[in-house]
Amino acid sequence: MTLPVRRALTATATTGLLLLAASACSDDSPAEQTPATDSTSSASGQPQTSVSASASGSDRRTPMDIRVTIDGRPVDATLNDSPAARDLASLLPLTLDLEDFHGTERIADPPRKLTTEGAPEPAAAKVGDIAYFAPWGNLAIFYKNGPSASQDLLILGHIDAGADQLSGAGRITIEAAS
Repeated sequence: MTLPVRRALTATATTGLLLLAASACSDDSPAEQTPATDSTSSASGQPQTSVSASASGSDRRTPMDIRVTIDGRPVDATLNDSPAARDLASLLPLTLDLEDFHGTERIADPPRKLTTEGAPEPAAAKVGDIAYFAPWGNLAIFYKNGPSASQDLLILGHIDAGADQLSGAGRITIEAAS
């Protein structure tokens, strides 16, 4: 190959690689866009940050109201905006029989495992939290505060019901709010 041809090919290859790299890093690519942050400010005047920076796994940027019925009694509830919570919402309506686990939570198996991609920072479950235990693929409704935070336990939302009602729950129906 002659020197001018070799230089032309090298220049073309370099330009192509630069264009490819620029395209991969471009804000125009939907797969590569980062989520927009909330532009509201807290009382201190500092911008608020995403859910993953919050102390409680039950906090949510965009809550999703759901209808929950526990043993025939309706209660208010919300799901957070995590990928696992959205995956659970895609399965609604669900009616599940609950059983006790370790005197802390009521558990049931959804029809399939939920996604765990993009999981929020681990948080310890609190009374009323709806959670997903990824290794077993089960849902948990906590009627006592749970153990310390774990990568395996994803907080999906919260049920506004007392520990007494949750601890004896035998059947739960979860539906999308209209």
